Amino acid sequence: MKIVSLNHVSVSYDRNEVLSDVCLDIFSDDFVGVIGPNGGGKTTLVKAMLKAVPYSGEVTYSAEIESDGYRRIGYLPQIADIDKAFPISVRHVVLSGLQARKKLFGRYTARDREHAEQLLDMCGMLPLALRPIGELSGGQLQRVLLCRALISDPALLLLDEPTNFVDNRFEKELYTLLRRLNEKMAIVMVSHDLGTVSSYVKSIVCVNRSVHRHDSNRITAEQLHNYDCPIQVVYHGDIPHTVLERH
Repeated sequence: MKIVSLNHVSVSYDRNEVLSDVCLDIFSDDFVGVIGPNGGGKTTLVKAMLKAVPYSGEVTYSAEIESDGYRRIGYLPQIADIDKAFPISVRHVVLSGLQARKKLFGRYTARDREHAEQLLDMCGMLPLALRPIGELSGGQLQRVLLCRALISDPALLLLDEPTNFVDNRFEKELYTLLRRLNEKMAIVMVSHDLGTVSSYVKSIVCVNRSVHRHDSNRITAEQLHNYDCPIQVVYHGDIPHTVLERH
């Protein structure tokens, strides 16, 4: 089922067009990896899905995503917009992901707090639930913010470079967790690492001002060229090649 549609969407900053005439649909069972060069518009595409940037064209949501003024989208930005000097605990940061819903229903409940602790436990952060966020490392904060994105039980989870600042162990755990979460929500994930992402996602979206959806997690050099989607080359020995199909 189609849950988000971008129809002829364009985005410009200071008269510089970052996205041009984008048509893209996201479906309820999607796990999409978004790739492309730096400055190509990957983050802007995610923000357009959120209606968080001025745009021309049309962005529409299904009733599964938006109803009664509430939008069921979880978002983990590339750069955390959180003041680490603010005196707030890890658990309350996670609970803050419910603020949009609490405008309608009031204070946090015992069930809300239990859900927050379950998410923190899932990410290995429960022992730090009462710790001030200013004492967290970058990787720890990233885990907490993922919990904040999940606590509202979104139908769509948007992740912008979610493995930034995390160690290799949690990166592997994160991808495994996302695969499990994809059983009950759509996921759109921006990444610079096609080699790793292609092992987990179902389809790939190439972004370089224009947007092209490739409905497979395998992609050829010719296809990338046709999509005008240059990506980082990975070196194995003396022969440079891009991580593409199984080889």
